[in-house]
Amino acid sequence: MATPKPKNVVTMNLEGSCPNHSRTDIMVRDTETVIDEPVEREGTNLGPTPTETALAALAGCTNVIANKIARKHGVEFQSMHIAIEARFDRRGVTLQDEVDVPFQQIRQVITVTTDAEAADVKKVESELPRYCPISKLFREAGTPVTDEWIVKRS
Repeated sequence: MATPKPKNVVTMNLEGSCPNHSRTDIMVRDTETVIDEPVEREGTNLGPTPTETALAALAGCTNVIANKIARKHGVEFQSMHIAIEARFDRRGVTLQDEVDVPFQQIRQVITVTTDAEAADVKKVESELPRYCPISKLFREAGTPVTDEWIVKRS
């Protein structure tokens, strides 16, 4: 029996229910998450803001894609931690002015623990920006994204 060929382009679907002006309940597959604003911005603080969610997606994508690339090169990460710092121009979300590139800069510090050879880890580092779709979204929108790797030996 032949193995079915995976589709290269798929349609993704999710739904957002909006119980009030700041909260969006997102349903995707069989999971639910909440996107909300903090209390000081008239939200209920039940989840990250839309812009924080975009950065969280970058961290999640970095984790998944870096580990896929690592496996491809025979690298195993015993642990990974991702810290993101972003400079965000809020003039657009406060309706003061249209902002072409709201995220002015994003810096990811990716700390991994591994016993892999340094050259193999460098392969993961160099390929990550090529394959992470969320990183590509930010970069193509004009946001400089810097990935700083800290490699700890196990």
